[in-house]
Amino acid sequence: MNSPKTLEFDELTAPPEWRRIEFLSDLHLSPQTPATLAAFERHLQETSAEAVLLLGDIFEVWVGDDGRFDAFEAQCLAVLKAASTRLRLFFMAGNRDFLLGPEMLADCGVQGLSDPTVLCAFGQRWLLTHGDALCLADHAYQAFRAQVRAPEWQAQFLAQPLTVRRALAQQMRDGSKAQQAMQQEDLWADLHTDACLDWLKATDCSAIIHGHTHRPGEHVLAPGLKRHVLSDWDFEAEPPRGDVMRLRASGLRRIALV
Repeated sequence: MNSPKTLEFDELTAPPEWRRIEFLSDLHLSPQTPATLAAFERHLQETSAEAVLLLGDIFEVWVGDDGRFDAFEAQCLAVLKAASTRLRLFFMAGNRDFLLGPEMLADCGVQGLSDPTVLCAFGQRWLLTHGDALCLADHAYQAFRAQVRAPEWQAQFLAQPLTVRRALAQQMRDGSKAQQAMQQEDLWADLHTDACLDWLKATDCSAIIHGHTHRPGEHVLAPGLKRHVLSDWDFEAEPPRGDVMRLRASGLRRIALV
């Protein structure tokens, strides 16, 4: 567990002109999800928010910024770049797109966020995280996460040809799905309550906003302390699903897009 004494986090202070801030995550965009990408593009064009914070797993997989010129990735880059001309966009890495780096962010006009980040907005402190770092019951995943987040592993992986990286990523995704199918969902898929409380204490926040689990909802962790879970998006599904959470001075609200 990350101790409150060792937890490192950045702070993002919302400027006064931000009246609406949106959070979304877990779109898992890929060439196989054109309807989800279209819904994402439409929302970025139509939202009244001044800032949109993308809290991880926006892409099903990201194997390096040198792949951003391939057809699908270039399409996503164009969507983000167009949106960044009218609103502030922020990106926090998830467990699928943690290799998305500064070259892609610079090209599409998006600002990176560390995990976790404290958002100071409307007189409150909100703890933002993708969520996977707090799924402590999944010991195998936590060991894998530590391995692939190491700079040495990433340097070796990124040194390989793009085609090799894509094949390796597919193998890792297949292995992850097989492992999850063999485990009880309530064991591996949710955040550890005590760890959440430790992070809230360490950051002096009263609420966590996160994705990762694909279990949208609100949870009371302790008196005055809450956990808000973002929805995943799947506009290929029937019925389609996807929502955002919008923060205003009046509070946090979930908005369904379908």
